[in-house]
Amino acid sequence: MQTFTEADDPALLTVQTAAALLADAPWRRFAVVGDSIAQGIGDSTPGYRDAGWADRVADALRRVRPELAYLNTGRKGATSAEVLAEQLGAALAFEPDLVHIVCGGNDLFVPEPDLPATHANLDALFAAFAGRGTRISTFTLTDVWDREQMRAMRGMRERMSALNDVIRAVAARYDAVLLELWPHPIRLRPDLMSADLIHFSMGGQAALASAVVQRLAQELEAVPR
Repeated sequence: MQTFTEADDPALLTVQTAAALLADAPWRRFAVVGDSIAQGIGDSTPGYRDAGWADRVADALRRVRPELAYLNTGRKGATSAEVLAEQLGAALAFEPDLVHIVCGGNDLFVPEPDLPATHANLDALFAAFAGRGTRISTFTLTDVWDREQMRAMRGMRERMSALNDVIRAVAARYDAVLLELWPHPIRLRPDLMSADLIHFSMGGQAALASAVVQRLAQELEAVPR
C-alpha cells in the first residue's frame, strides 16, 4: 500500500490552492455545531498533523480572512436533541455568518431510531440559523460499509443511508451547501477510519477538509458577481 503524507497526498489541497479557491470568501465568523464528527476527533496518522477537518477549514479561511473568528461546539456522543438543547444557544450568540451543522448519527445507536424526531431536530437547527441569514453547510455520511473490518457493523448501513435522506431534505429546504460524502472518493482511502471504526483518522480528516473547501469554493463560484 502506498503511503502518503500531507506534503504529497493527492487528495489534499495545497495551502496555496485552498487560499486561491477561497479568495472571495466573505465569511468572518465560522461556527461548527454537532457531534464528534463536528469535533473532528480520530486516531493520529503518521505524516499528518493532528487537526480535525473543521479546524483545518478554519485555518484555510484565515489565510484569506485573517480576522476570522471560529467556534466549534461539537461534542462526542451528542445526539441531535442534545445539540439543539446544549449548543444552539452558544452558536447563535456567536453570530456566525457561516455555520456547519453535522449531527444525527448518534441518534441511530438505539434499538429503534426515531428518524422523524431527528428530522425535526435538524430542521429546528437549520431554521434557527437560516432565520438570521447565516449561510449553512453540511455533509452526508460516508459509505464505508463494504470494508472487511466493518462487517460487524454493516447493519448500520441502511440506517445511515436513511439519515442521509433526512440531511438532504433539510439541506434542500434551507438552501444549505451540501457536500455529498456517501459516494465520495474519500470512502476509498485505506487510512480513512480510526481503530474505533466510527471516526476518520487524521489522514481522513485532512482529506475531508480539502473536500469541504472545494465544495465551499463551488458555492462561491455560483454567486453572481
